[in-house]
Amino acid sequence: MKFIDLHTHSTASDGSLSPEELVRHAHDKGLAAIAVTDHDTIDGIGQALQEGQKIDMEVIPGIEISVDFDPEMHILGYFFDSSYMNIENTLEVLRKNREERNPRMVKKLNEMGFDISMDEVMEQAGGRIVARPHIARVMMKKGYVESVSEAFEKYLSAGKPAYIKRKMLSPEEGIKEIIKAGGLPVLAHPIYLELDFKSLDKLLEYLVDKGLKGIEAHYVDNSEEETQNLLKLADKHKLLVTGGSDFHGSFKPNIEIGVGFGNLHVPYELLERMKRYSVDT
Repeated sequence: MKFIDLHTHSTASDGSLSPEELVRHAHDKGLAAIAVTDHDTIDGIGQALQEGQKIDMEVIPGIEISVDFDPEMHILGYFFDSSYMNIENTLEVLRKNREERNPRMVKKLNEMGFDISMDEVMEQAGGRIVARPHIARVMMKKGYVESVSEAFEKYLSAGKPAYIKRKMLSPEEGIKEIIKAGGLPVLAHPIYLELDFKSLDKLLEYLVDKGLKGIEAHYVDNSEEETQNLLKLADKHKLLVTGGSDFHGSFKPNIEIGVGFGNLHVPYELLERMKRYSVDT
């Protein structure tokens, strides 16, 4: 059986591997295909596709967009041709929103006594997308925290002292923009929404009405019960099923591409269904 990973990140956003390294790593681990789904950017897609062609590795262009919900909701977008480039204008607006927030978060940390600068954070990021993991990485390098996760738990997550909420699209707008660009919008890691089965059922009914096409039912942090419940909801709402490890390389060192903590297995058949749906619509 062939396996895939439809949720991965490169240095184009907040992963530790370049797009080319990410594709080679997936190939070395025996995966049949991966989707590159960086946050608010498609900058790494071209390099990933080129590397995939070189080593005969299937690469699906993707995106992960944060949308305004409490707690924060993420929408994945999957593209099966060059149409992914159509979403660039929307992403430029989202990047500007990030750019406005990051210096304000660094300033808050400075006021708390942490000696870090935006120049250091931007150097850590290396690409156009600068995000909270890059701030966390600088804090770790300077010895203020022992890990990226500690930085988030103490300072950078919603409700913590240095957190500042950024402007986002609504869930409806995020879904609409992905569809308009020619992609399939999928609800990422539903367990992070912290909803019970009934509430998630009701939310999905609403989002499907707005154009949602799929749900990430196989996810690294799911329990077996959670996965089964999500599969039931996918069947009920006639949603495509996707899955992935949310791989970030060394930024999330315990999570391996394709298998997560060792028990994640996303069959290639799910990708085939997505392709068929994309062609049919």
